[in-house]
Amino acid sequence: MIKRKVVFLDRDGVIVNNSEHYYIYRIEDMKYNSGVFEKLKEFATKGFEFILISNQSGIAKGEYKISDTEKIHQQIKKDFKIRGLNLIDDYFCPHHPTKSKCLCRKPNSLMIEKAIAKWNVDSESSFMIGDSDSDVKAAEKAGLKAFKIEPNKGIYI
Repeated sequence: MIKRKVVFLDRDGVIVNNSEHYYIYRIEDMKYNSGVFEKLKEFATKGFEFILISNQSGIAKGEYKISDTEKIHQQIKKDFKIRGLNLIDDYFCPHHPTKSKCLCRKPNSLMIEKAIAKWNVDSESSFMIGDSDSDVKAAEKAGLKAFKIEPNKGIYI
């Protein structure tokens, strides 16, 4: 079986601009960071596919529901597909450390590890792009290289 090259992407701050709304859970509040799709197309031309890895603690805090996050992710998948980008999966942690303990919330690496196993990801060729130290730590724990970018400024690596 051929191993896949994947760019793991944090959602808020990396793909979706959250400078006006910390929690993005309504389609009408969602806007993409400038130039994000152009940069992802560059990766796609090099054979990369994409997986979203996102902490969504607003669910545990009662700010929004799992179904709200699922709607946002469905829209993101649709928007990737329209642009010819293969978003093969999305993972999100609905927990918050003040509400419950879990193994999936970044900086833990369970979401990434599940994706690597499920999608036969080549960890040597794949990497994570995030906007926080927890993104970088999660990727490194899973054996991936990681790039930390400035939130909501686009992907410049």
